[in-house]
Amino acid sequence: MPPPARSSRLLPALYEGRASLTTDDRVLAHDELAGAVGAVAAAVAGAHTVAVATDDPMSTLVAVAGVIAAGAAAIPISARSTVPEREHIVRDCGPDLVIEQVALDASAPLPADRSADTDPALILYTSGSTGQPKGVVLSRRAIAFDLDALAKVWAWSADDVLVHALPLSHVHGLVFGGLGPLRIGSPLTYVAPTLRPVEGATVYFAVPAIWNSLPDAQVRALNRARLLVSGAAPLPKATFERVEELSGHRIVDRYAMTETLVNTAPALSDRERRPGSLGRPLPGVDIELRDAGTGDGAGEIHVRGPNLFSGYLGHPGALDHDGWFATGDLGRWNDDGSLRLTGRCSTDIIKTAGYRVGAGEVEDALLSHPAVREAAVIGLPDKTLGERVAAWVVLSESLHEDVLVEHLAARLSAFKRPREIHVIDALPRNHLGKIQKSRLR
Repeated sequence: MPPPARSSRLLPALYEGRASLTTDDRVLAHDELAGAVGAVAAAVAGAHTVAVATDDPMSTLVAVAGVIAAGAAAIPISARSTVPEREHIVRDCGPDLVIEQVALDASAPLPADRSADTDPALILYTSGSTGQPKGVVLSRRAIAFDLDALAKVWAWSADDVLVHALPLSHVHGLVFGGLGPLRIGSPLTYVAPTLRPVEGATVYFAVPAIWNSLPDAQVRALNRARLLVSGAAPLPKATFERVEELSGHRIVDRYAMTETLVNTAPALSDRERRPGSLGRPLPGVDIELRDAGTGDGAGEIHVRGPNLFSGYLGHPGALDHDGWFATGDLGRWNDDGSLRLTGRCSTDIIKTAGYRVGAGEVEDALLSHPAVREAAVIGLPDKTLGERVAAWVVLSESLHEDVLVEHLAARLSAFKRPREIHVIDALPRNHLGKIQKSRLR
């Protein structure tokens, strides 16, 4: 059975005046924070979907919380998105309103929360293996369940102080790192542009690329923390061991997706915190490994539980008739019952620097240039990023690489752009004409 929810409200700490948010230039605590969120809720009252396209962390968190408090679904749009990316999201979801600025000094009472558990709280856009990103609809029930389960497994409470510098348009930074403190009551300090030690902090969230890039002195300063968490991509063993040697902490590496939130997480015992271990399934979450035909004994990870999304916006049928979701990830069980990721079923999903990039979206952007006749994109192993985006193109006319780089910069966020572009005479294909991406490696 799933752990009991703390409250029928999604954000009880906010409503009870126990929440606080701190950024580099602003502090909103307790009643002041509740008032700012209440003002947003009043401004969007009656809307069903609201896009949040603000350009600073405090405004984003207040706006998203305000939309949720109003009973609507928030659709965060990253400030780093290109114009075509923003246009796609707005065109696809058709929001009733778009918030671009927030008056943080405004104040109004928080409205009564009359939302049903199944009502959507967030619509987050994530890349699939083909085409444009799709909207992942996350219900209030799914978010509340997952946050409460994490709080239980990690002993995460209002006595903690959380620090992170993660993007607020994705689940790691927004759901766990943003809504989590508003539900649990642990003060949040958002640091930018990257993670750094904060006096009094007990919990830090980051992705492997951040953990790998921190200077030795900053890692040593984390010895005063209680819990270090990594996610969004597999944590390299060398990074795990470096952080342990310098700080004395074994990083907790959990397994999550936009569509499922957190599925597995190690408990706090050192035995469960080791390189390659993503922990056991959260209480109430079922996981099956089904034969993927890879020939190496790995299975495709299927997930079922209250943590699952409601579906893709405008694209029904994401779950099978028994409620299982096929993640497309490959995994194995460790001897202690914890999960280990071994790869992807498809080469068309690239996990880079904590983001998920669809090869099809990058290929479409490349092919939109008139000089590109064919394109293929894959992820290559990278010690810092997990995977780096790489592209192979066949040109119909001579083209300087800088022109293609500029073309992509106008269409794709920085993390989606290829780190390397190879010009070749022809893409490798099989006898049926299908591109053989494995040969590009």
